[in-house]
Amino acid sequence: MSSRSSVLPATTPDLLRRLVAEAEVEVARRRAREPEAVLAAKAAAQPSALDLAAALRGGRLRVIAECKARTPLLGVLAPDYRPGRLAAAYQAAGAAAISVLCQETSFGGSPEHLAEVRREVTVPILRKDFVVSEHQLLEARAQGADAVLLIVAALAPLRLGELLAASRGLGLQALVEVHSEAEVETALSAGAALVGVNHRDLMTFQVDLGLSERLRPLVPESVVLVAESGIHDAAAARRMLEAGVDAILVGEALMRAADPAEKLGELRV
Repeated sequence: MSSRSSVLPATTPDLLRRLVAEAEVEVARRRAREPEAVLAAKAAAQPSALDLAAALRGGRLRVIAECKARTPLLGVLAPDYRPGRLAAAYQAAGAAAISVLCQETSFGGSPEHLAEVRREVTVPILRKDFVVSEHQLLEARAQGADAVLLIVAALAPLRLGELLAASRGLGLQALVEVHSEAEVETALSAGAALVGVNHRDLMTFQVDLGLSERLRPLVPESVVLVAESGIHDAAAARRMLEAGVDAILVGEALMRAADPAEKLGELRV
């Protein structure tokens, strides 16, 4: 498979550029340790991927619960980070899917965390990362993930299309993340079947929950819509439900809660 580096759009925020650069270094290091032929054999041995899109459809708001050790903005979120145990608690509390942060340098993640979570849950698993290479897609499938995150702001349109096609070829679904009207158009033109609206502006770090409300009319009903970032309580979750989104992706609010499972229950409006 190709290992071509991404070509970042000119509008990519500096923080995202840094995170993508870190991901590229991480991929190069892991590729030297585990060639793609080895990963491909492991991926082929995995059971068929679970259907994330189907898991996010339903009468009530679905929650993708995220496992992450730390963030560049907030620092350490979980000193005793055990993603498998956390994911099991999320599933027991009603999570429709689990998101696992795999970026190493700034988030303290690892692709191996996907396998740890896979052993503990039966719901779909999303690899949350700054995906720039087919190698990361192979890693995701080899470790038992069912879907990956692709960020429009981190990928030129042609590269986005290539990675979407490569994902499908491996049986992975892709949640395509957007932050503007133009990015919604790019995602849909590339063939995205799941679109995630990131409420956080990576230029200013401000959160705008109204973004999902404004972008909802641009996304066809046939496309699963996920609201991401800044959803901390039941009121915000209910606002997303009323805006017409199918699911919310929640990380910080759960990781900082005294009882993450109880907090997740509050968000299942």
